[in-house]
Amino acid sequence: MYNQKRRLFAVMTLIVVLACVLSLTAFADGEAVEEVTNPMVGTFMSLVPPIIAIVLALITKEVYSSLFIGILAGALFYGNFNPEATLNAMVVDGFVAGMADSWNAGIFLFLVQLGILVALMNKAGGSAAFGRWAQKNIKSKVGASIATFVLGVLIFVDDYFNCLTVGSVMRPVSDGHKMSRAKLAYIIDATAAPVCMIAPISSWAAAVSGMVDEGVYTGLELFIKAIPYNFYSLLTFVFVIGLAIMKFDYGPMKLHEFNAETKGDLFTSGDIRNDETELDYNEKGKIIDLILPIAILIVCCIIGMIYVGGFWDGASFIDAFANTDASLGLPWGTMIALVITFIYLIARRVITFKEACSCITKGFIAMVPALLILTFAICLKNMTGMLGAAEYVAGLMEGAAAGLYNFLPAIIFIVACLLAFATGTSWGTFGILIPIVVNVFPATSELLIVGVSACLAGAVCGDHCSPISDTTIMASAGAQCDHLNHVSTQLPYAITVAAVSFVCYIFTGFIQNAWICLPLGIVVMIATLFVLKKVTAAKA
Repeated sequence: MYNQKRRLFAVMTLIVVLACVLSLTAFADGEAVEEVTNPMVGTFMSLVPPIIAIVLALITKEVYSSLFIGILAGALFYGNFNPEATLNAMVVDGFVAGMADSWNAGIFLFLVQLGILVALMNKAGGSAAFGRWAQKNIKSKVGASIATFVLGVLIFVDDYFNCLTVGSVMRPVSDGHKMSRAKLAYIIDATAAPVCMIAPISSWAAAVSGMVDEGVYTGLELFIKAIPYNFYSLLTFVFVIGLAIMKFDYGPMKLHEFNAETKGDLFTSGDIRNDETELDYNEKGKIIDLILPIAILIVCCIIGMIYVGGFWDGASFIDAFANTDASLGLPWGTMIALVITFIYLIARRVITFKEACSCITKGFIAMVPALLILTFAICLKNMTGMLGAAEYVAGLMEGAAAGLYNFLPAIIFIVACLLAFATGTSWGTFGILIPIVVNVFPATSELLIVGVSACLAGAVCGDHCSPISDTTIMASAGAQCDHLNHVSTQLPYAITVAAVSFVCYIFTGFIQNAWICLPLGIVVMIATLFVLKKVTAAKA
């Protein structure tokens, strides 16, 4: 089977290379290319590059080359198969533009800082001390799952911060109760984006608020009113708790959990970086050496975000969050938290100055795989953007509005899922679709709120499923789980919740009452879990 996959990968690579070679003769004149209208821009072909990357990644289990081939396909399409234009699109418009973008640079800095902070807490023995405490007080895998979920819900400020912080704190606990890293990554991912999407004080709420023009509702008011209709985010919470309490798994996750439980194999397959995940034993380390830095980090990140949003310039707390820039606020707050933690741990004499400095390079090295995948994912997003994927999807949405009015929330949900899955960005997805949704429905209609919530829920769902999503990548990094193992194991779970959410949006389009539709959705979700458990037990 492995050899077959390698042969398939080789064939796909050969096809792309041949296309490049043929382009040398097909478009030899670089000046003439500029006069040719690109027939692929704004068509279904704009979604083909991410589809190629995703399919190859799932088949070959090799993410870097799969993303690169997807990027190459996008550059070939955009450059009309001209070698010079293709190389320029890939290098200049893809990689260089992605790295030069201030938002991406800020997020990269934040990830490196967080990696250093985690390394400091490890070196001081805080993580190990918490692990020892948790092993004594959290008695079961169910308790470990619920504790991971609760911690994820509590850290609602930002999904990147959530993924890496929850992962670093809960890895010792989950390992001690023989929970597979794939399961840990799923619980982290299942709380990170969904909780940010229903928390009024978060970087996500700020982003959504900024995309809605002033009308009957302000951006933040519309976001808050949409929360009860955000079925995917809310039902994901029900799903995670239900799985933990009912003690069963299905799909690829079942094998990972079986290996962890019976063989002590937390990884099953993939890239295992034991050297970066082993906790340092430090007899001076205490739980406070983990809890205090995290508390400082949360406080500093909130202060950083409202500072960037203009809180000290006279803006209210809510307005400051609505106007903030997470790519500036998070590095700002993390830098301060890092300096305070550095001084605190040295002053407490749990680590020396030299040991603290060694954590700078160690933390950076631990983040390199995530940074590399994120770099490729950003470049691929740039390719789909240049090919006009947003305009293509927007046209489909506007075309569907006329004849399927009450079914539009369900349609919006599916379109948002597919767009976020293909592009790997939930923010980009609701940035594309929200203006369309606002124009489709009357300003005073309840369907406007339902439609916005369907857009947000679909964006989270597609982002949750996509292997090129930055949040999915961060969840893998936080759990120190092989990225493609995480994607393949969580996909059936995400699709299950998405299916129930789709049904909810169908009857919500007619009922238009959150206090009827949400409880009904919860009942359907719980019933689905019981059916899945029964089917899984019958196959065992």
